[in-house]
Amino acid sequence: MPKKQSARGRGKAEKARATTEPVTQASPVTQGKDGSILVAIHAKPGAKANAITDVTAETVGVQIAAPPAEGEANAELCRYLAAVLEVKKSAVSLERGAKSREKSVRVDAPGTTVDVILQRIKAETS
Repeated sequence: MPKKQSARGRGKAEKARATTEPVTQASPVTQGKDGSILVAIHAKPGAKANAITDVTAETVGVQIAAPPAEGEANAELCRYLAAVLEVKKSAVSLERGAKSREKSVRVDAPGTTVDVILQRIKAETS
């Protein structure tokens, strides 16, 4: 028969584990295992102008002024993000989501960090 926990809460081992685990905030910008930076995008093609609409805990909402046909919106998304993030166009590539609105974009630019990328994205929204 298992032991019941005390009425006061957790046991000592459980409390120690809870305090040593790092608290990570959910962010649409993450560091990949290979050192590149991945940005989770919710694309909104067919808009009047390119703009970052919102930044949530899961994704960055981006409206793209290109139709969602023959990869035009994907190419425009990479060009727009390169301009916003102040990196070369060749440093921004589509990782996954070529035929979906939910995309993952890879940024391979030396000297950039997750915080810098997130700061530039948030600066573009306001």
